[in-house]
Amino acid sequence: MGQKFKEINQQTQAFIEKQKIFFVGTAAAEGKVNISPKGMDSLRVMDKNRVIWLNVTGSGNETAAHVKDINRMTIMFCAFEGTPLILRLYGQVRTIHPNDEEWEELSSLLPKIPGARQIFDVKVDMVQHSCGMAVPLYEYQDEREELNQWAEKKGDEGIKDYWEAKNQVSLDGKDTGIFS
Repeated sequence: MGQKFKEINQQTQAFIEKQKIFFVGTAAAEGKVNISPKGMDSLRVMDKNRVIWLNVTGSGNETAAHVKDINRMTIMFCAFEGTPLILRLYGQVRTIHPNDEEWEELSSLLPKIPGARQIFDVKVDMVQHSCGMAVPLYEYQDEREELNQWAEKKGDEGIKDYWEAKNQVSLDGKDTGIFS
């Protein structure tokens, strides 16, 4: 059932590009494990061993704190329609902030989403396929607009104020590097 690969092949890339949702898993050396659902067309396969994804402002910033502590990440995709499949990308990750030199180049490859706060650049060292036969079938309806509307209403300065108040430390009190 399960298969491991060293890189993202064309079939795997095609599957990733069709997905409307993915899940990101991270953990620091100690403390809580974090699993976050992501969407908004915010992920790009750069090559057979590299993906980037744009992280937008949310209620917390656990992913950033965790990868600052230990630079590892798992990204999981599930086939909610069609042939069953669970796909995981395991890798080492770098965090790129809006004030970093690479931001402009990488952000130009992604949609302009209000409240964008980091790009995670993942060097994929293992790709795993598993059966996914227990994942239920769901039908995609549409994107939610509430987060974009909230960020647009806040504006750039309001978002920075929110980062200062809510996104500087993780649930375990670890620095997120939001103002790095």
